Amino acid sequence: QVELAESGGGFVQAGDSLRVSCTAFGRPFSDSDMGWFRQAPGKEREFVGAINWSSSSWWLADSVKGRSNIARDHAKNTVYQQLDTLKPEDTAVYYCVEEAFGTWRNVESWKFWGQGTQVTVST
Repeated sequence: QVELAESGGGFVQAGDSLRVSCTAFGRPFSDSDMGWFRQAPGKEREFVGAINWSSSSWWLADSVKGRSNIARDHAKNTVYQQLDTLKPEDTAVYYCVEEAFGTWRNVESWKFWGQGTQVTVST
């Protein structure tokens, strides 16, 4: 069984930077694609970014492209999503995901989900 533990959320000001982290437990970390989704109040869960097992391929949503980066550290079994120039519309619960069986941007493609970490951006 896989367990995903997110951290790094918090309350920040618009324009600040923040990095959310996700550590995976329970299976070889290097075998799986990993990524992030987010869900704002009253909205559907949306794709943020994903990275393949070898870090040779990654994809960022248009909403964060140019001000975000995704990376993984195999030694720490951890994937990171760096968010810069944060905006109030980035406010959401950020969910870590692992093991995709389809298109990364689709919620239904991912097998394992973390509990989420709250990011709140104030004006």
